[in-house]
Amino acid sequence: MKQAMIFAAGLGTRLKPLTDTMPKALVPVGGQPLLWHVVMKLKAAGYERIVVNVHHFAQQIIDYLAANQNFGLDIRISNETQQLLETGGGIRKAVPLFDRDEPVLVHNVDILSNVDFNELSYPGHADALLLVSPRTTSRYLLFDHSDCLVGWTNRQTGEVKSPYQDVRYSQMLAFSGIHVIMPELLGLMNTWPDRFPIIDFYLHHCAETDIRCVVKDDLRLLDVGKLDSLAEAEQFIRDCDAISKR
Repeated sequence: MKQAMIFAAGLGTRLKPLTDTMPKALVPVGGQPLLWHVVMKLKAAGYERIVVNVHHFAQQIIDYLAANQNFGLDIRISNETQQLLETGGGIRKAVPLFDRDEPVLVHNVDILSNVDFNELSYPGHADALLLVSPRTTSRYLLFDHSDCLVGWTNRQTGEVKSPYQDVRYSQMLAFSGIHVIMPELLGLMNTWPDRFPIIDFYLHHCAETDIRCVVKDDLRLLDVGKLDSLAEAEQFIRDCDAISKR
């Protein structure tokens, strides 16, 4: 069974005043909520179980899914209304809701992309796959010649994070926020605190596990995180629809 997790618990502060009355996941783009776009794309790729974490206006998301009969899928709610757990903590809390024998694809609710999820479904011998691209940004993940994760850097501040004292890398790539994690790696989260970023987890364990990248050179990705990105998101949806109809 193919399964995924959608991060939908964020406060959406950059989308105010829309998120003063609704969660970011239900902000409409192209006539449908952001959550709908991600769920439909996962369903089209054959995903059957989806875990959605909730916090801000959590009940609105729960009611929306119920009103749509979970779109015919096994959709489960990971409730973070008591405390936002960040990306790593959110996955850790949701572990009991997953099939522990299958990998989990993780996706932010506010990301639109041209990614084919079938390219990421099964990491093979890897413990995790991180979708990356050579786009320009300030923060990059560092990979060696075998596509294995070895570190992270902020190019503006010069900060570097790595389990290696002398980090050696051949690729500096931007993370998409889309990744697949295997059940064996999920087990390592048991010793972590309730709240932590998933990238910190990956960086801490990358020297002892096999965390690899999948490079998508033609990646088109839009973070619908600000009000001024909504118009761009509308065009993005139209362009994707036009391409799919060719």
